[in-house]
Amino acid sequence: MSIENLISKLKKEKKLLIVEPSKEISQAYMEKSLKSLKSSKVLFKIKNLEDSIALAYYSMYFALLSLLFRVGIKSENHTVSIWLLKELFEINNKPIKKAKKERINKQYYVDSKVLEREVEDLIRDAEDFVTLIFNFIETLKQDDIDCYRKKAIKILS
Repeated sequence: MSIENLISKLKKEKKLLIVEPSKEISQAYMEKSLKSLKSSKVLFKIKNLEDSIALAYYSMYFALLSLLFRVGIKSENHTVSIWLLKELFEINNKPIKKAKKERINKQYYVDSKVLEREVEDLIRDAEDFVTLIFNFIETLKQDDIDCYRKKAIKILS
């Protein structure tokens, strides 16, 4: 399915909406992001590598949702949310795309070997990504939010 068709489908299902920007919801997702990152590290220490990967990815995804809600976008789809990071904000989405792929491969398939070094790298990528997104959110001014909303309306229509 093309991204355009996916966007159209999600809009019809009300799973992709322009909403009021929310500092409160953004903050709640920031907290979920940080908890997931902390849990990922704890799971790594006890050698639960598959779940550590999943929570490293979710720390990134929750940071992304924090950004989306800060500018007033509700997205219930991982693929479209990740696409918006690049298309709307012009932020490199490769780290989160890689993390998503790793999460899927390690959670759903039993023939996928998990190496500690790969998990360490993914956790480090998640830390960098979360920091980048939180810093981006902190620098947003009302004019920036208005500009991103207008751009979102244009690219999502």
